[in-house]
Amino acid sequence: MQPSSVNTQERGNVVTFVDRLSHFAFDSRFNNQSSDGYSSLLSNHLYFGGKVVASLSLRSRSASSFRKLLNEFDRYVRFQCERIPIGFASVRIGSADENGLRGDGYGVLEEEGLHLNAVESGNPKKVLILMSDTGGGHRASAEAIKAAFEEAFGDEYQVFITDLWKDHTPWPFNQLPRSYSFLVKHGPLWKVTYYASAPRVVHQSNFAATSTFIAREVAKGLMKYQPDIIISVHPLMQHVPLRILRAKGLLKKIVFTTVITDLSTCHPTWFHKLVTRCYCPTEEVAKRALKAGLQHSQIKVFGLPVRPSFVKPVHPKDALRRELGMDEYLPAVLLMGGGEGMGPIEATAKALGNALYDENVGEPIGQVLIICGRNKKLASRLLSIDWKVPVQVKGFVTKMEECMGACDCIITKAGPGTIAEAMIRGLPIILNDYIAGQEAGNVPYVVENGFGKFSKSPKEIANIVAEWFGPKAEELKAMSQNALRLSRPDAVFKIVYDLHELVRQRSFVPQYCPT
Repeated sequence: MQPSSVNTQERGNVVTFVDRLSHFAFDSRFNNQSSDGYSSLLSNHLYFGGKVVASLSLRSRSASSFRKLLNEFDRYVRFQCERIPIGFASVRIGSADENGLRGDGYGVLEEEGLHLNAVESGNPKKVLILMSDTGGGHRASAEAIKAAFEEAFGDEYQVFITDLWKDHTPWPFNQLPRSYSFLVKHGPLWKVTYYASAPRVVHQSNFAATSTFIAREVAKGLMKYQPDIIISVHPLMQHVPLRILRAKGLLKKIVFTTVITDLSTCHPTWFHKLVTRCYCPTEEVAKRALKAGLQHSQIKVFGLPVRPSFVKPVHPKDALRRELGMDEYLPAVLLMGGGEGMGPIEATAKALGNALYDENVGEPIGQVLIICGRNKKLASRLLSIDWKVPVQVKGFVTKMEECMGACDCIITKAGPGTIAEAMIRGLPIILNDYIAGQEAGNVPYVVENGFGKFSKSPKEIANIVAEWFGPKAEELKAMSQNALRLSRPDAVFKIVYDLHELVRQRSFVPQYCPT
């Protein structure tokens, strides 16, 4: 019992240090703010008590020394965590055998009735997609990959989607989606959380400590699906599952891949050196993956996976407008605020109603299609307004490709999935908001690549649209061409075909079956 006591005492000291470290605010200094109102992330600083402790810029000498210190601490914490059997805290203190997790890679969770049999592939291969409902983009990407597997390979693959943290971890870890929603609604809290967890010493040590409490439940969740391929579409779905697979000798038996769903700025937790593949949406993200230590052979740049329906051609614009009850001839702007209909939609809609009406001739110069998502109160308020221009108000829609196909431009927040879909449809984008951290880089990505603009002012946004539908029609056309040029409509199929090839190259794949 003494070694266990020593371990507890040592870990107590480490946890205390990590807790104190969490009081640091890893802030981002935005410089060179442009007239469009967005900024580029130029350098990072670590703050404590309101004062700069160290610069984390790659060019800083002090950063080099500080990082060496952090790396030493990181190795110490992970060494200490590795001394504790995986999953002990969720069951009981004891050896790996007592946990039902043998060390030979076979008989994983044997006491739960699951073991590994190396058999030749013949039955449908099983794909497990790990996601979490922290924002709608992760589930959308997961659904897109599942649909692409079904369309490309039919019954050859069985695809499952699970929220690993919500469905397969105990409280409080299963509260991740609710915690994210709370933090995002309180922007400064989310910003501190995002940047404070970015240093490797913080998030790796946190994952190592966390895995000692949830590894057993996560392992049961993974093996419940008997996967041949595991795909992570969330930054928090790499470290704990890979630690489990590595500990049990399954890294060469299960294909583990990451599909990054952020276009530009992305959290360091997206990158893990043990993945078989890391699918990046842009070259910029691929460069970040290389800096994080991944090899060129692990990285593929295919684009962001969107629903296969976006790959297929849609009906002509006038036909789509008829189906949606819109005017066939007036140019149209799509206004949306995500699945929950959030953001300044009502104020922007009213501004558009004024800007798109020509007082001189007494006629509208454009029309508006508004997607309110699940926000029924917003839809009701908008429907009660007596508009001077044609306005169509929709609730939650499932055929977004048709709504986009009926319009000439789009107003939305900087969600990566919506941006990728709009690019495929050749829609110039006006971004009206972004979430600090993961979406901040999407603004310069859109603006600097010449297929959109950024403004938080409803009046300014409405004036931009009015100019696009009038004297600046050529600018709208040029931006549409830029969007099409940079779009990657076949990204999701490239991803699933590459995954299929990875499995095909193996002489056999593992199958899990009940004892």
